[in-house]
Amino acid sequence: MFENIISKNLNADAQESAAENSEAATATTTAPVEEAIATKPAYAPATPHDDFDWSVDRRNVTSYSAEEKEKYHQVYDNTFVQLDDGQMMKGLVVGLTKTDVVLNIGFKSDGLISLNEFRDLPNLAVGDEVEVMIVEKEDRDGHLNLSRRQARITRAWERIVEVHKTGEVITGTVTSKTKGGLIVDVFGMETFLPGSQIDVKPVTDYDQFVGKTMEFKVVKINETIKNAVVSHKALIESDIEAQRAEIMSKLEKGQVLEGTVKNITDFGAFMDLGGLDGLLYITDISWGRISHPTEVLKLDQKINVVVLDFDDEKKRISLGLKQLTPHPWDVLAENIAEGNVVKGKVVNIEDYGAFLEIQPGVEGLVHVSEITWANTPINAKEFFKLGDEHEAKVVTLDKASRKMSLSIKQLSEDPWNDIETKFAEGSKHTGLVKNITNYGVFVELAAGIGGMIHISDLSWLKRFNHPGEYTKVGANIDVIILGIDKENRKLQLGHKQLEEDPWNSLQDTFAIGSLHEGTVSRRDDKGATVQLSYGLEGFAPNRHLAKEDGKSIAADETAQFMVIEFDRNEKRIVVSHTRIWEQVKVDEAEAVKKEARVEADNTKKAVKNVQAKVEKSTLGDLGVLAELKKKMESGTEDASAATEEAKPE
Repeated sequence: MFENIISKNLNADAQESAAENSEAATATTTAPVEEAIATKPAYAPATPHDDFDWSVDRRNVTSYSAEEKEKYHQVYDNTFVQLDDGQMMKGLVVGLTKTDVVLNIGFKSDGLISLNEFRDLPNLAVGDEVEVMIVEKEDRDGHLNLSRRQARITRAWERIVEVHKTGEVITGTVTSKTKGGLIVDVFGMETFLPGSQIDVKPVTDYDQFVGKTMEFKVVKINETIKNAVVSHKALIESDIEAQRAEIMSKLEKGQVLEGTVKNITDFGAFMDLGGLDGLLYITDISWGRISHPTEVLKLDQKINVVVLDFDDEKKRISLGLKQLTPHPWDVLAENIAEGNVVKGKVVNIEDYGAFLEIQPGVEGLVHVSEITWANTPINAKEFFKLGDEHEAKVVTLDKASRKMSLSIKQLSEDPWNDIETKFAEGSKHTGLVKNITNYGVFVELAAGIGGMIHISDLSWLKRFNHPGEYTKVGANIDVIILGIDKENRKLQLGHKQLEEDPWNSLQDTFAIGSLHEGTVSRRDDKGATVQLSYGLEGFAPNRHLAKEDGKSIAADETAQFMVIEFDRNEKRIVVSHTRIWEQVKVDEAEAVKKEARVEADNTKKAVKNVQAKVEKSTLGDLGVLAELKKKMESGTEDASAATEEAKPE
């Protein structure tokens, strides 16, 4: 309107008609242009029509006063809107197309925004006012670039920051699922809902929440990247906390509450008491022994529990289930009495015995000494197995201390009462090897009756480092009763005594000095064990293993050995290989020495014969005598040298 007024009143056609018959200046001349002309510098060159008077219309009549011109100039200036990029402002919808919305924000040109940014306003119409952000006042094409989406995000972020400070509960819509959680639309801005913040219970199926509108709390924001994290779990926890405070204020020890089994672990079950959790330990579930709470409880099962203890500060509640029923020892069955036979299940096994559960919560101990009449060591873990049932006799019963001792062996007669009859000394039997130690073998002859074979009574001929070299556990072995100790319930058994002692007959075979072929079975620092005939073993000290060539007999080597010691009582034979070749040398030296002595004796006899025949000495006779004497002396020296050479080192 103002432009039309300027166009009508400031037309210079009347003044320019004489100069040229053309159209006057357009009505878009602005006040700033007029001001620029008025303030033209003095040094500017003169141009045509510098004397043009803008206050005179085409009729050459002045139509405006100075006040009016100032008024209109001010109105014109106010039509210009000062805008900045990123500025938020209201816009008027002046047009709608199939793809865009035309907005007038009072700028020199209108702006276009895609219809996609108005999907939340399906009823948008011309004349509606919306808030937009100036992205760019003038792009490369000279267009005004506006965005409603950026405006909504900016306003949404401002509100999110505000509610994060105040802790206000907001409403959002879950739009999609993402890695680790959900995307929630809050005030038109996308926020992140972690999976752990959806509910107090673990959630695995995220799809069930997509499209739902829920309440949230803003729990974390990042100003730098304008990112927000929301939580629905925080709202639930705040409600639960209020319920907890109310429940805790009314709790009392011994109070019975109804709870729901929320979670089951190896050590117990967590109960939901209506907003407050309590722990039911496995030992408080049943009076009897259970290996896992699932034997009694199930998830989501509703049961009554009693409050055993609680901690206001730590918000912990200990619950009990078995306490709702009387203790089994207080209502013990009449048939459970001393001297009676009961039946129970093995619920625990220790080194000292096993516990039998006679009824839930009532257990008795079968000590290892009450398992069998035998006095031999017995392992309770080998005799009992968990879950097996056994009959036992009640030996002692103490209701006050809630203890019971049981016996399995007393269900049968003591076999040691007539031990002399069934297992007399000298009688032969076959037994089962039950245990092996370093010093002997324990053999069971009958139920509750057994004895030990000492390692020295296993064999007449062989020496064993360990009884396991001769027999194994579970094998049968023939024995002879050597002795009975009824008081200590022990039998002395023997195995080698089943045969005659071969050492009595071997003394002549392995006489000292006799030679035998043997094989070295093993060697050590002291010497070697030599395997001889008849299954005997001999021992050869290291110095008796030397060969004639200076080497020593090695393991697994076979050679001739001489018996140098035979001890029947100690069952020991000492042999030597060195003594054999040393003895040969000694014998050779003795033979040489003996031959020399014989020759010397013959020479002496010859000399005596000559002396007897010759009555007088002659030179010839003296020469013969001298030669005979020299020969005798030479023979004596050779014999001595041979003897010295034959001596051992």
